Amino acid sequence: MYNSTSGGYKGPRKMMLGSSPPPVTITKVFDAWSKSGSRACPSAHTDDEMIENENQSLRDRVADLEKKVHEQTDEIMCLRSTLADVLRRINTIEGARDTRKKSSSRTNHQPEHPFIASFPSSVVNSHSGGRATPTKEGVRLRHHHSDSARDVSKRASSYVPGRSPSATQIRAREAQYNPDEGVVKMYLRGRPLNLYVPTPMRETYNPSGPTAQPPAKLKLEWVYGYRGRDCRNNVYQLPTGEIVYFVAAVVVLYNVEDQMQRHYLGHTDDIKCLAVHPNKLLIATGQTAGHDRRDARSWRLNPPADPLSPEAEEWPHIRVWDSVSLNTLHIIGISDIERSVACLAFSKADGGSLLVAVDEAPDHNMSVWDWSRGERGYKLLETKCAADQVLAVDFSPVDRNTIITCGKNHISFWNYESGMLAKRMGIFENRERPKYVTSISFTDTGNVISGDSNGNLLIWQRGGNTVCKMVRGAHEGPVFSILVQKDGAIITGGKDGRIIEWDRDLERTGNVIEVPEQFGAPRVVTSGRGTQLVVGTTRNCVLGGTFTFPLRPVMQGHTEELWALAPHPSQQQFLTAGYDRTCYLWDTMAHTIVWSKDIGEHAQSAAFSNNGEIVIIGTTSGRWFVMDSETREMYSQHQDGNEPIQVLRFSPSGQYLAVGSRDNNIYVYQVSEDCRKYTRIGRCQAKTRKARYQSISSVGHSSFVTHLDWSADSQFLQSNSGDYELLFWNAGLCRQIVQTSQMRDVEWASNTCTLNFSTLGIWPEGADGTDINTCAKANQSSLLATGDDFGKVKVFAFPACNQKARCYEYGGHSSHVTAVGYLHDDSRLISTGGRDTAIMQWVVSAASSSPSSSSSHR
Repeated sequence: MYNSTSGGYKGPRKMMLGSSPPPVTITKVFDAWSKSGSRACPSAHTDDEMIENENQSLRDRVADLEKKVHEQTDEIMCLRSTLADVLRRINTIEGARDTRKKSSSRTNHQPEHPFIASFPSSVVNSHSGGRATPTKEGVRLRHHHSDSARDVSKRASSYVPGRSPSATQIRAREAQYNPDEGVVKMYLRGRPLNLYVPTPMRETYNPSGPTAQPPAKLKLEWVYGYRGRDCRNNVYQLPTGEIVYFVAAVVVLYNVEDQMQRHYLGHTDDIKCLAVHPNKLLIATGQTAGHDRRDARSWRLNPPADPLSPEAEEWPHIRVWDSVSLNTLHIIGISDIERSVACLAFSKADGGSLLVAVDEAPDHNMSVWDWSRGERGYKLLETKCAADQVLAVDFSPVDRNTIITCGKNHISFWNYESGMLAKRMGIFENRERPKYVTSISFTDTGNVISGDSNGNLLIWQRGGNTVCKMVRGAHEGPVFSILVQKDGAIITGGKDGRIIEWDRDLERTGNVIEVPEQFGAPRVVTSGRGTQLVVGTTRNCVLGGTFTFPLRPVMQGHTEELWALAPHPSQQQFLTAGYDRTCYLWDTMAHTIVWSKDIGEHAQSAAFSNNGEIVIIGTTSGRWFVMDSETREMYSQHQDGNEPIQVLRFSPSGQYLAVGSRDNNIYVYQVSEDCRKYTRIGRCQAKTRKARYQSISSVGHSSFVTHLDWSADSQFLQSNSGDYELLFWNAGLCRQIVQTSQMRDVEWASNTCTLNFSTLGIWPEGADGTDINTCAKANQSSLLATGDDFGKVKVFAFPACNQKARCYEYGGHSSHVTAVGYLHDDSRLISTGGRDTAIMQWVVSAASSSPSSSSSHR
């Protein structure tokens, strides 16, 4: 550079290592130009106005160019999103075609459309760690080889794209078979259980013999529910028209207009947070530790060597995946995150090259990642974030190195520079300090807007940590969500159930939405298509609407632990009920709620009458209700003890109702007047007897009743209890049949008892008797489904009477599966999660007989 003052040449100034040149702005260029013009012609004051006019004209043109650039950026993003939607639909069509053809290419499905060939390979190609496939293309199964350790048998598995579905086997503890007596003895927790082999099988039965492959597979079709009760910022509208949110271990991509869901199934346990990349195509989700990894401190120092191994899936981690192909691109944070991922955010000012995550560990560590570097990403730094709970984290949209966190007793302003994070706490000065800062967002100028537990809104000046404006009492109670729209308008949602619109100066516009109380308070408010808003609520609902048109439910779900499930006996419907005191009747074809009913008590069990006109709801207080299944009219209520009603079962003839209670008793009722009148005829209870020359012995259950089944002729009952007993009863006399060998050839109308000869093979090695919560036999086919404590739904061939029974295994639930049941025509299976409150609807399809579907042992 030539210096006019010294007349010499000076090279570029030497910069410090790791530093960057100061930013050059248009304003600085104009100022330098003006100053140089003034120095060249100091006497030409008349030219200053002309120069200033030219400068102003240039500024205007630059402003117009910037505006056009922003508009073109939006158009490019829209085009990319449209192309993504086209790719998704092509994948769906090709997947459906391949399914119909049952071709071998299904196992290695890759899109080959010309559109896809021109799309970025990172979007189309599957990462080696991918764990999910589109629902329309079927569920992939992973082979696990667990031979001995019980923790391995509990380990949750996932899916690998490109691998064909294959049956797996579960290895039970060695059973002992006495062919002379026709008795097979199995053990649960060291306790023996004698099971009598049916007469036709006595000569050929071998408990270790080969078993048939399940004749059908499952494919996840629909997920009912949403997690809004304790998670934030987890609903987004994608430009393709899909709403993305999560429940249990499933991320749902729901196209409301097409009434179609797709599911990302890469996670193995509760998903706690979600972030969408600025390109609107990539998504990051974080999960908690798996079922076997709750005590994170003891194993954090011994991470798995392979981040893609089944063991690694049980560690809390982050998955970055593509919303078009549903392929996993990166798995981040294994061995770095201690408990679970509380919140996530992509950077914005640099196009999303960084990802910030906050751990729910006691130190609430915050880590910043170059997420796209390598399979596991690259951690740039990690630091203690706060001593108290952190509720939200976000990058500034204008300052690349600025991160904001908020939570209990704090809002913090972080600056990332030279590999270090500098922290400044927010200063409230003489303003009321809230107990929680509950939400944050950014204006288009880079200012921070925060909402707190006192219902106040505060604006924090860009680059500083002090408040420049405050709106007191914006809401009555905590401000849960702040949305800044493109035009600068601000929308807030609060615990008071109100959604309020503000202008860019935080003045009310007068637009207010009152969210109906039954849906809960707005937990998150996000932009939908056009002027629409998408709202996630505290009662696990997703709503859609505008300030002009009322909100309507897009998705609803239960809010507390879910136990009761009853498929309708003749229609494509089912009923669920749980501890939220609400019963829902669902339609499996329309994927909607037919009706809901608040029964005022925690529900534990449910059953339809044989004609489907009456539904019985059992509660945790020992009370059960008789209700019309269409009008919801309550006909009567009954009380049997003071313990929960565990199971309700109508006899095949419809003449009897068996009520299994946690008080160890089974109550039998006579049914009359079109199932509207119930008269107790007896109680199957524990008694003692004294045989001649023998000591006193006990008959009947000595623990709570868990499962019940009627015989096909409605004369007998079989029942299981909490102490792993299998007992038989004469239902009309309410007497126990002590000679159980007499029951070996009885035909049972259903098979929900988890402990009997037909279910011997569903128990894994080392099972303690409580691992399997539920099972159900198909009505018209030889299928048996189970649900266990590890969030797995499994399908066996019925009867599963060999200890090496093969099965297909499916994930999705993040809690214990409390109930499974087939629809009346066996076209679908319904499963319910306990604490995850999710209801999953699975399509039952015939299993492939190709060699690629060969089974393996577990």
